Amino acid sequence: QVQLVESGGGLVQPGGSLRLSCVASGSGFSIYTMGWYRQAPGKQRELVATITKGGNTNYADSVKGRFTISRDNAKNTMYLQMNSLKPEDTAVYYCNGEFRRVGGSISGWGQGTQVTVSS
Repeated sequence: QVQLVESGGGLVQPGGSLRLSCVASGSGFSIYTMGWYRQAPGKQRELVATITKGGNTNYADSVKGRFTISRDNAKNTMYLQMNSLKPEDTAVYYCNGEFRRVGGSISGWGQGTQVTVSS
């Protein structure tokens, strides 16, 4: 019913940058709040940043000032610009979206994209 597809992960040196993208689709649904989450090996999945349909944003303290979340509602696409990357940012990054239609809403997850920060 709904689908989220991430792209843009990869290997980058400390201090480098990456831009993640997430394309959402869902017949009959409108997409509201979207967010990026990450999960490092042996750790729980954690919030990175969220953005509402109106553009209000929220960030984890660990990424404030380095990461920027944005979205293009016309393209149903969300982005995460990651600057000044650190080794501790290494994780699988997941896209999440709240899909709504008359009668209810559902939450969808992407398959994840690996981000590795290493020299």
